[in-house]
Amino acid sequence: MKLVTEEQIQAHQRVALWGGVKGFATGLAVALPGSYLLHRRWPYYRQLPISLKVLGVVTLVLPSFAVGAEHASLNYDRAAWTGVGKEEIDAVAQREQDRWNNLKTSEKLSEWATKHQYGIIGGSWAVSMGIASAIVMRDRNQTFAQKIVQARMWAQGLTISVLIAAAVLTHRNRDRLRDVHHPAVPDHSWADVIEISERERAERLKQSAAS
Repeated sequence: MKLVTEEQIQAHQRVALWGGVKGFATGLAVALPGSYLLHRRWPYYRQLPISLKVLGVVTLVLPSFAVGAEHASLNYDRAAWTGVGKEEIDAVAQREQDRWNNLKTSEKLSEWATKHQYGIIGGSWAVSMGIASAIVMRDRNQTFAQKIVQARMWAQGLTISVLIAAAVLTHRNRDRLRDVHHPAVPDHSWADVIEISERERAERLKQSAAS
């Protein structure tokens, strides 16, 4: 087992932090202009308390920081692999890519939705909240506070519908993804590593004999 040095740990932390900073900056680049445009063009947004506006910006910026840091960390880990380990990871990734390419479009959509169901649920809530707000805000017979409550109730109802659909989709695809796309076979990656090592050893012996 390869031991990780203190320098490698610090380098990994710097890379992850820098990735988080990039994600944070990207989130701000989207959230601040978006909030400004809403403030300029939407009277109802101007009526919101500053705390809710800040919450909207933070809700976008913090996940951007986390996603940026995670992606940078994963990329650093992949780049750190060398030799047999890297070849095995590349082989597994290629097999997964081949499997994905052989799927039908409907199967790709179904698998993608299953893997990203939480993002879909969160996005559905945000979209439904925006649509419900746009509809409810047109009612001149309600106060602003009543409109906010009404929009939130509509958004919650739509989100519950998405949750039910996600549960049905997950239940339907769980066995298919396990048995068809990911059959329960033993992990023979150790055998692949041995095979790669033996092949490299044979090539080195061949080169030594030729020289």
